[in-house]
Amino acid sequence: MADADQIHRGRKFDQVLEGAREVFLREGFEGASVDDIAKEAGVSKATLYSYFPDKRLMFLEVAKTECRRQADQASEAIDFSQPPEVVLSLAAAQIIDFMASELGQGIYRLCVAEAERFPELGRAFYASGPALVHEKLMAYLQEAVERGELVIDDVDLAAHLFAELCKADLHAKLLFGMECCSPQEKSRVIRGAVEMFLARYGAKRS
Repeated sequence: MADADQIHRGRKFDQVLEGAREVFLREGFEGASVDDIAKEAGVSKATLYSYFPDKRLMFLEVAKTECRRQADQASEAIDFSQPPEVVLSLAAAQIIDFMASELGQGIYRLCVAEAERFPELGRAFYASGPALVHEKLMAYLQEAVERGELVIDDVDLAAHLFAELCKADLHAKLLFGMECCSPQEKSRVIRGAVEMFLARYGAKRS
């Protein structure tokens, strides 16, 4: 059984991971071949397999690393002192962009397909992906509550609800392979998610 404990770190680990990232982002999980990843990373297949004995584990590690990278970039790019409608709009855009990306779709399909045989894949990704975003969103919402900008009794639930609002219309279309996620469609969902969230939790609600 594939397990994250089978990943071995060594001198060329980061080099292999960066090569895998480039190929997975370009080709997706199914389209990426081990040969292409080894070539992109500039290593032999033997070296690649010494670090990652399973392509699933490699993809999971890339996804986890990319989630952390994007979460860090979002934290640096977003001014959390701005009003909730500004911060939440930017956060929604980050959530939607990842959900609609090749990487986001690939890890979702992989975790669902392997849920019974390799449940640790999904658990590991959730801990470093959705759970990380959830924690950062909760931290912001709590700060906004303390500033009097939002009125929230259950910050944990509110953060989950906001993430789900960001999936409206788009997630189902992505799941079933329908054309979607144009800039106009994304803007529509972002605007609707933020407006609905603030209608429920905004400090000025009646």
